[in-house]
Amino acid sequence: MTDPKEPTAPAYAKAGVDLDHDESFIDEVKEIVRTTHRPEVLSSIGGFAGLFKTPDRYKDPVLVAATDGVGTKIKLAAQIGRFDTIGIDCVAMVVNDLIVQGAEPLVFLDYIAMARLEKKIAADALRGLAEGCRRAGCALLGGETATMPGVYREGDLEMVGFSVGVVERDSIIDGSTISEGDSVIGLSSSGFHSNGYSLVRSILDKSIAAGESELFGTAPGLKSSLASELLAPTRIYVKPILNLLRDFTVHGLCHITGGGFDGNIPRVLPRGVRARINPAAWPRPGVYDWIQQCGELDKSELLRVFNCGIGMVIVAPEAQTKDICQRLEGLGERAYVIGTIERKNPDEAALLMDASFRPPA
Repeated sequence: MTDPKEPTAPAYAKAGVDLDHDESFIDEVKEIVRTTHRPEVLSSIGGFAGLFKTPDRYKDPVLVAATDGVGTKIKLAAQIGRFDTIGIDCVAMVVNDLIVQGAEPLVFLDYIAMARLEKKIAADALRGLAEGCRRAGCALLGGETATMPGVYREGDLEMVGFSVGVVERDSIIDGSTISEGDSVIGLSSSGFHSNGYSLVRSILDKSIAAGESELFGTAPGLKSSLASELLAPTRIYVKPILNLLRDFTVHGLCHITGGGFDGNIPRVLPRGVRARINPAAWPRPGVYDWIQQCGELDKSELLRVFNCGIGMVIVAPEAQTKDICQRLEGLGERAYVIGTIERKNPDEAALLMDASFRPPA
């Protein structure tokens, strides 16, 4: 008979996977995720799969699913030694993609992998995930924590998220109703969000090596340390957008992620129209001036790689623009009318960045 005090799989532990150590983490996980649960959750952490039901108030529900990761921002988190914000990033990158379809996020699942389970790091990451879920109003339904020696290096962390949302069939937002004369409204970002960090880290390393920047020091135009600015978690737009959808007409929504304006806004525009946007129509946070100067980037590349201060774009009827902006400001968002929708010829681009253009007030 096996002594219960003895390790259950000593050979496996020697190979880099300690089952007793890893399985003891489940109780801590349960405490972290419990605060995120919604009434629709029908299962608890520890099962093989999570169970939930669609809210009863939906008459013709359509489920919407999305997945994303944190990207190389996670390497910066390891360099700085702070993992409690990247979980928010992971949730944000996924649920912001759901809300652009008009979908309310219901549940979120995560995948975390390490060479060896370091409980402090994993717990910090999970607390960030739980905080992100609370901000989005969805339940952290479950996930997977994998120990993979030989695949990941010691201290490395991989994090990926998956979410399912729901929208009434006749309320799906797909951009098909966007038309000439609509206003383009931009919502402020909280920084780079979780995109472009391969370039950010490259510029940061060179700037530090040259003595031009200090990770834990301030830089001209920044309100806090460079580390804090670069790790600022991605803004989650779910609750203000859901509030907006209850009372206003929204023709299109666009999450500004990798590819910036060029790579995202055309994705939601129907044929025959284009967006004319003035890149000077909103204040650009100082961290973008820092990256542009240190990296010697031209304006076109800056707008193509980064969100440049606008994380979500709303396309709505011009007549509702003022009221929409007032509502968003009341919900704590900074909203700016940054452009308009106009007719275009077949050979014209779907996006025109025009610094001389004056959006309607």
